[in-house]
Amino acid sequence: MKINENYKIRDTVKQSDIKEIESIVRSTGFFPEEEIKIAVELIEERLNKGLESGYLFNFLEIDNEVAGYSCFGPIPLTNISYDLYWIAVHNKYRGKGYGSCLLKYSEEYMKKQGAYQIYVETSSKKQYKPTRRYYKKMGYKKIAHFKNFYNLHDGKVIYYKKLK
Repeated sequence: MKINENYKIRDTVKQSDIKEIESIVRSTGFFPEEEIKIAVELIEERLNKGLESGYLFNFLEIDNEVAGYSCFGPIPLTNISYDLYWIAVHNKYRGKGYGSCLLKYSEEYMKKQGAYQIYVETSSKKQYKPTRRYYKKMGYKKIAHFKNFYNLHDGKVIYYKKLK
């Protein structure tokens, strides 16, 4: 399906984004309650501390509705490395190319902020296989796998991408 041409991406955060992020993350069906709380805490931290929080956001809006978002930031004590903490698209917009569009925009945004490389981590659980496949498709390379990291049979997989 073709991407709706009426989308826009913004990097400013609003109080209403707290509800939007919770709705987006919950709609995916991937995340347990404690992870949903963390997604909300990151936007709250950004709203409370501003850029000092270290969390940057991009929001993809379609007809003024937040359809997806990314959260990323510089890795403390590094000069060129960024972490991609979250990227999620509301379930009703998934599979239409919005996630890829948002990720590409976010990578360019990070690059303009001085990023040379991006790291992202995800779970090794079977349900995250599409996520791992997605990162590979988007040019990320698997550089580490820590078995039994989050729990038994739930490892941490780290991907890396050098920005060109």
